[in-house]
Amino acid sequence: MITAAGSTLGLVRGIPCVLGTSLGMVLLLFCAALGLGQLVLGHPAMLRAMNWGGATVLLWLAWRIATARPMPAAAARPVGLLGAALFQWINPKGWLVAIAAAGTFLPAHGDDRIAQAALFGALFFAAAFPSGLVWLLLGALMHRWLRDARIARLCNVVMGAALAASVAMILW
Repeated sequence: MITAAGSTLGLVRGIPCVLGTSLGMVLLLFCAALGLGQLVLGHPAMLRAMNWGGATVLLWLAWRIATARPMPAAAARPVGLLGAALFQWINPKGWLVAIAAAGTFLPAHGDDRIAQAALFGALFFAAAFPSGLVWLLLGALMHRWLRDARIARLCNVVMGAALAASVAMILW
């Protein structure tokens, strides 16, 4: 999503997408660290439903990406801060990261869970935002090549296939 924003919108107009993605994940990690992750893990049926629902959404997105026509940058609508943040809450890979990170790096019973969750979120933001800027820059650098409709089409197919392949991590 961030690379696509960079390739169609450029660096400056893509920053809200990076910020939204980072803040959405921070909030998801914060909630997972406060116990949302334990709630999900404690109910196997809920976890299974989230896995299959998330896989369905990702496969649908993969299909949409792979079959999308190349779009001129002028016609692109930016994924803004709120849209990118909210997407993290339906992104099954985001849930996997949040639950696994909270379970791996945080003690099960801490003295001040809110402070611990806030610090965990802040550390994630400190890593995710600069990383997102790199992906945004890579997308902006691809813009020149993506003006060629054949290359843009190939890129869409490859990106859609890569997203579809990532579903294997969720289901197995």
